[in-house]
Amino acid sequence: MIKLDTTSARSFLKDGHLEEARKASEQSLHALLTKTGAGPEWLGWLDIMKNPNDALLSEVSDLAAAIRKDADVFIICGIGGSYLGAKAVIDALGSFFPGKLPEIIYAGHQMSARYLNELVAYLGEKKPDGSAKSVYLNVISKSGTTTETAMAFRILRDWMQSSYGADSKKRIICTTSESGGALNKIIEANGYKKFVLPDNIGGRFSVLSPVGLLPIAVAGFDVQSLYYGAVAEYERILKTPNDRLEYTGMRYALYKSGFKVDVIASFEPELKSFGGWMQQLMGESEGKNHKGLYPAVHAYSTDLHSLGQMVQDGERNLIETFLVVEKPTSDAKLPSDPDNYDGLNYLAGKSIHEINTKAYLGTRSAHHDGGVPVMSIHIDSISEESIGALIFFFEIANRVYVYNLGENPFDQPGVEDYKKAMFRLLGKE
Repeated sequence: MIKLDTTSARSFLKDGHLEEARKASEQSLHALLTKTGAGPEWLGWLDIMKNPNDALLSEVSDLAAAIRKDADVFIICGIGGSYLGAKAVIDALGSFFPGKLPEIIYAGHQMSARYLNELVAYLGEKKPDGSAKSVYLNVISKSGTTTETAMAFRILRDWMQSSYGADSKKRIICTTSESGGALNKIIEANGYKKFVLPDNIGGRFSVLSPVGLLPIAVAGFDVQSLYYGAVAEYERILKTPNDRLEYTGMRYALYKSGFKVDVIASFEPELKSFGGWMQQLMGESEGKNHKGLYPAVHAYSTDLHSLGQMVQDGERNLIETFLVVEKPTSDAKLPSDPDNYDGLNYLAGKSIHEINTKAYLGTRSAHHDGGVPVMSIHIDSISEESIGALIFFFEIANRVYVYNLGENPFDQPGVEDYKKAMFRLLGKE
């Protein structure tokens, strides 16, 4: 269950501003749900909440279970929404340290020659028992021509074919559009397994489609619980949207009051990649016609020792959104030390989670006092259900917010500008 706390931010708004923003949000939510707003052809991420595809969930889970039995390495080859959502969930639910198989590796998300060379070399290294690694590759691209992903896929496909021969066909899974595009031509020529990303779902809204579900399932997590956590949040919004509109209205009112940066922060390091997913969701959706809050991701308490000074005493143009976890994922406690050289015995016997929570509360209070409007979004625990709910919460909240701005949340025309300049320099016709 998601709970919101916007109390701290209210004092930064003038009378009537929040109420005006809430009314705008109500109208925007209505436009979204009735498909009367901008970009109705891109609402597939909403449609799949109305009509869950249990057969697809079972197909994904069954294939993932078979891969998990055999794979040492599973490569997710994609960029932007093709990997950020899966990484957000895997990092939130998974272990901090390697050891659990299959190992999840990302490729096609940048153009580093060193990274690709080292990746191919690593894949070719023998296991401690002298046997070769068992590698599976999931390439994710609607067009199949996205430069970063297409380059990595060409190199990795070549390695797979030289390493496994005809068996590589069973080890390469493609997620792409139903028809058209370069990747579909490669699939037809080689007979690779294919999952379809519906044409009406954009990349940054695709984590609850096969784009995210297969990698998450291969990593060992229950995609049905993840999916239905999102469905439950969708149903809650339909029944009682007011508290969700409070968040959207507050964010919009603060933006209209002159704030320009939204710091997405958490004291749970496993949620840092979730912040990265939010960053794309917000950045590509909001950044139109010189509008929008710039999304920055801070991992506390680590970043309090580098960026905390800027948040506390820098220019007063930012708000802060905390992601808070109520229940601990570990019962570790600080032991007592008879020498007490470090002076920490006053904390002896307390759980690390309790200490971390007090750090969050102290930081929230200090930042508020320093002139930063703070909002907190609480989940009960880090689980498939809660992460699924959080995904859908932000998907719908950000769409409503962008409608408030008078923009289309589903396009990203500015992204094409750097590509055109790059292609011109590379001599592409």
